[in-house]
Amino acid sequence: MAMATLSAATASGNAPELPRTLANARFVYVTSYDGGQFNPETLPEDRAAIGRVQDAIQKWGKLILVYRLQEADIILAVQSRPSEDVLAVYDAHPGGAGSRPSQTYLWRVMRSGGLQKSEMPLFSQFEKAWDRIAK
Repeated sequence: MAMATLSAATASGNAPELPRTLANARFVYVTSYDGGQFNPETLPEDRAAIGRVQDAIQKWGKLILVYRLQEADIILAVQSRPSEDVLAVYDAHPGGAGSRPSQTYLWRVMRSGGLQKSEMPLFSQFEKAWDRIAK
């Protein structure tokens, strides 16, 4: 049922709800599912998506971008493919400081062309969802 709600929210353009526990997060690390921005095994499309999301975070100004996973409160994971782009949020330390990142996403949206240069509707959905929990 939760997956049906998530799919319906994504398809209609409404951002799914972020867990309110993330309202206190301040530091964000951006990566892809295949590796970090400077990992030679990361696909060029994913590296570009990481850079675009990092730029959007800095322009937005509500979270502080960090470049080391251990400094993050949350992780934004991206994937950019011709068929569909993905933006997901993970807890960087679900068991407290020093713990490994969560393997289960807390929030995720998908859309074809969702992280492309001209516009990033997936990041816009993240901003809207964040603004709702930050109030």
